[in-house]
Amino acid sequence: MGTPDHCKYLPIRDAVKFINQKVNIAGIILDLGFPRRTRGTDYCCTLRIIDESYGKPGISVNIFAESSERLPRVVASGDVVQFCNVLIQTHGDEVNAIFNKRISSFALYNGKDNDYFVPYQVSSKFHPRDMDKALIDKLRKWLVSFKLIEDSSNFPMLREIKEGDCFVDLACKILHCCETANHEWMVFIWDGTDLPPNSISANPEDEMHDPLPLHLEPEPLPRELLCSFPTVGSILRITYGKDIEKNHLKFLDVSKWFKIVNMHLEVRAGLWHGVFIPTTKLRYTPKDDNLIQERERLYGERMSLNCRKMPFSSLPWTSCITVVDHNDVPFATLMDVLTHSQVTAKFKCIVRVVAAMPWPAEKFRSEHGIYRMRLTLEDPTARIHAYVYAEDGVTLFDGYPDTCILMQKMNMLLGVMSCDDSTVTNCVLRNPPWVQLCIKSYYTSKHDVWGSRKYRIFDTKIVGGV
Repeated sequence: MGTPDHCKYLPIRDAVKFINQKVNIAGIILDLGFPRRTRGTDYCCTLRIIDESYGKPGISVNIFAESSERLPRVVASGDVVQFCNVLIQTHGDEVNAIFNKRISSFALYNGKDNDYFVPYQVSSKFHPRDMDKALIDKLRKWLVSFKLIEDSSNFPMLREIKEGDCFVDLACKILHCCETANHEWMVFIWDGTDLPPNSISANPEDEMHDPLPLHLEPEPLPRELLCSFPTVGSILRITYGKDIEKNHLKFLDVSKWFKIVNMHLEVRAGLWHGVFIPTTKLRYTPKDDNLIQERERLYGERMSLNCRKMPFSSLPWTSCITVVDHNDVPFATLMDVLTHSQVTAKFKCIVRVVAAMPWPAEKFRSEHGIYRMRLTLEDPTARIHAYVYAEDGVTLFDGYPDTCILMQKMNMLLGVMSCDDSTVTNCVLRNPPWVQLCIKSYYTSKHDVWGSRKYRIFDTKIVGGV
């Protein structure tokens, strides 16, 4: 193999043949990783690029710089990038390119603007040429017809995630991206399906001093933001790992579909939680991507069904532990409850009771015999606190049974299993059943009706198993 012409940009197919030599290449950004610190003093990120001559999986370009600010600040996967003087090397069976901070350079262009040839970011050593316009134009035109064919089995839906899964690839829609109250970036994603419920490890008696959180963000989201979210389907929260530069990759466009590759998955307090790690990549996703179209079609089919508001894992029907008085009322999700247009309203929901306070049964009623409890309810869309008070407690527990019967009823709701003949044990993880409950919203202050909005359980009775 001869020496490459260092004034010319090579097709990637030809560039990969010049092992241990420096070349100029340009391409479409197929996927991109998160900036991170190296073991030394540098910062590093990886872009994988393709062109008409060299499709998926493309070639990885490992970029090193003195600071994270000097790394490419990619606006979107699918943008165009030029690299000058990158070294072609082999790593195992893969050929990749190395960007040397002293001699290499880059330029980034919008991938969709066919009439604008000014890069939105260049490195200090980059020198544009008039002939670059034809190269950029050719890549943009090729991108319009580019089809990314991927195996859908490699990108499970949220409902297909299982307990014990540690790393996943997802095709999802970005609903929101923000910096939280504790200065942590959080991304909210959705694909129209329900995350499966997790077992609950917290003991019921711990709720008073260590309550289960209603959400993973440190402060509740504003109501106007919640109202912009879908009310059917789970919303997965994702944060950035500690080794990632959080000031980069803020480009996650709201309402755009993305493919996330190699994301770490955790369970916190029974809630699913994603974490972007240094090996996580965001992949270019065309508008007509077959996988995304399939997700949208499945969601459309779900919304056409009468059972669309039922949690997927509750089908074909809920447990028989509770009965409600309003069988003709359609089901609502807890996100429906949270985002309802009126402060006061009534709903029928299918939920799991994941926590109760106070505990144990002898504390369910005041010294005057009045029921006063707070239950934590969960469905695939949200968690809320709902209160059981006075006559609603009489209905729920069918009068004033002794503490043994009260404990048995609550154990059923909470999924507490007995290890022996005692009525209160916490020997195993809890898996609360899906039950029907009637919920009504109300306010406690006329001066702040939305800020003081709360929820109560009513017209619901525990009947099963006692």
